[in-house]
Amino acid sequence: MTKIDFKKDWKHLYRPPKDEFEIVEVPALNFIMVDGHGDPNTAESYVQAVEALYALAYKVKFHSKKTLGKDYVVPPLEGLWWAEDMASFSEARDKSAWDWTMMIMQPEWIESDLVEAGRQEVMKAKDLPALPLVRFESYDEGLSVQILHIGSYDEEGPTIHRMHHEFLPNNNLIEAGKHHEIYLSDPRRTPTEKLKTIIRQPVRRQGS
Repeated sequence: MTKIDFKKDWKHLYRPPKDEFEIVEVPALNFIMVDGHGDPNTAESYVQAVEALYALAYKVKFHSKKTLGKDYVVPPLEGLWWAEDMASFSEARDKSAWDWTMMIMQPEWIESDLVEAGRQEVMKAKDLPALPLVRFESYDEGLSVQILHIGSYDEEGPTIHRMHHEFLPNNNLIEAGKHHEIYLSDPRRTPTEKLKTIIRQPVRRQGS
């Protein structure tokens, strides 16, 4: 049985350059998602959301391999981030004011009934407060700008600023969705200075 690794197969989505911004077309993809609010470093709801997502993602992967004969590497954790005052996100980095949606992409052959079956199994085995909050949903970003950030999450500010205040206006683009991050590294096992994070912003052409 071939084991699919989307990070390797979809290089245009998971391997952007680290020294320059690139424009990509992101197709509609399915995700398991949980919404929340607050500083990801201190909010218990964030920890619970990530724990529930991984537990369900691995259960769904197990069922895909066992019942559908399709195996794959569980895709990386992703997050949509925003705030009522976006300056608190991109400039001041006031994490207590942030809203977020944490999510893990699901292969196209995974359907809602398999996700729900996986949820019920996980619920029987573990007490995960955020598990009932997980939803299965399509997310369509379309035209987007992205770049690879290497280093601490707290050092993303200058790159985000350059994206929004230099690259976008210089290329006749404006924001058309939420700030998106894809976490390619496990922060529990990777030195802070080597963390790899894709920073992505959905956009549209001005006037379109």
